[in-house]
Amino acid sequence: MYQVIKMYGDWEPWWFIEGWQDDIVEEQAFENWQDALSFYKKEWQQLRNDYPSYHSQKNLLATFWTKSEKRWCEDCGDDLQQYHSILLLKDKDIIPMENYLESFEIRNDIPKAPYTCKINL
Repeated sequence: MYQVIKMYGDWEPWWFIEGWQDDIVEEQAFENWQDALSFYKKEWQQLRNDYPSYHSQKNLLATFWTKSEKRWCEDCGDDLQQYHSILLLKDKDIIPMENYLESFEIRNDIPKAPYTCKINL
């Protein structure tokens, strides 16, 4: 059984921090891989259209955010970035390596390196 899970919270989905299931806002179950993947791709594209920043991995775990969406944390005394995440799991665990999709290994949150003069290299 496959699950496509949407989450909202402080952590990127690949950490699977204890209690990560508390951040689930939606879950869809699928009997076969193709139906799950099709649904995941549609939802992934919608999140990419809705949020300016994203980090997506080939194991079909992805997170999307806007820098202004933060939550104050009393315990740590800081603003925590809030993430909209989507996961495609098999039996509530990361999908097998043979299902990884290299085309989902993309991100746009890395600042460009500053220009470096190559004369003195």
